[in-house]
Amino acid sequence: MPYSRPMPGIGPKCHELRVPDRNHTWRVVYYLDTDAVVILDVFAKQTQATPQQVIDTCKGRLKRYQGLK
Repeated sequence: MPYSRPMPGIGPKCHELRVPDRNHTWRVVYYLDTDAVVILDVFAKQTQATPQQVIDTCKGRLKRYQGLK
């Protein structure tokens, strides 16, 4: 699996970056805007699927960010 992959379930231009560590594999969910990279969430991945709570949090933060523009 690549270190970064699209997350269309959160929104267009959203991606998940995998960052391996000694004890965890961290996930950084981010949105690529034309002039910024917006970090939506960072968490230690513990299961195969992204937790629904993380997805919901990211969707809410993305919506709030887009409302500010």
